[in-house]
Amino acid sequence: MNFFKLAALAPLWLLMACEKSQNFAELCQEHKEICLEFQEDSWCKRERIAVGFANLAEKLASQDSNKFAQLIAYENYEKCMEHAAKIEHIKLKVKKTMRTNNVLKARQRINEIANATKGSEHPDLLYYHWSRFLDESALQKFIALEGSKLLEQPHRQINLASYYAKRDANKTLKLLYRALELYPNDAVIDTEIFQSIASIFADKQEYKQAYIWSKILYLYQPDESNITDKSLTDYSELHHLDRQFLDRVAASTLKLIESGEFNAPKV
Repeated sequence: MNFFKLAALAPLWLLMACEKSQNFAELCQEHKEICLEFQEDSWCKRERIAVGFANLAEKLASQDSNKFAQLIAYENYEKCMEHAAKIEHIKLKVKKTMRTNNVLKARQRINEIANATKGSEHPDLLYYHWSRFLDESALQKFIALEGSKLLEQPHRQINLASYYAKRDANKTLKLLYRALELYPNDAVIDTEIFQSIASIFADKQEYKQAYIWSKILYLYQPDESNITDKSLTDYSELHHLDRQFLDRVAASTLKLIESGEFNAPKV
């Protein structure tokens, strides 16, 4: 089961900042040291901008939530630039060296921030240190927060579900449902939830539910998933499902989720 990409869970303000690249020029004018960290490249501009805004937020108000945003931004930049560094630049071999240096700088910053936050009690950093470094102490502190208001955010319910994924399928379902309940109206939903719910039901051989959640994934993100209309048809025929009825259920369920009115079914 492909579970939960933590790197996709950067704070919403950080993602919004990336969309407003024209403001990055203003940031660079006022905080030149932030923009001089990496050598500028035509690749990974979005990720570099995200790093800049994350660093600015931490500079203006040093706190654990901002440090977590820095870690995620640097990880995304490192991943993108590492890919770019593997691409041979025929005319300018120096490009590869520059990109490799940027990757190394990003890794260094990740290590610095990770070391500085090792003792943090922040929920996102607790999960980060477990998922990245298998820090059992951080994991136990994170699990102990279950049921508290601190974990009443979609991405934290998803993180908790990722821990239980191989341990308790029903509890995992409950946590994923709770994550969907917590999304406000018109929020961007992590599609790993739909995929994972469908996978759980498929493993349980509950084919109607597996179809419904696969259809929800297809309706919500048709271009990004590996689900096609043909694969849904084949699945419904294989398991003798009433596809027309289940399609209506999927559409109405997705509508409730997107409007922030979803209520978790009993597990």
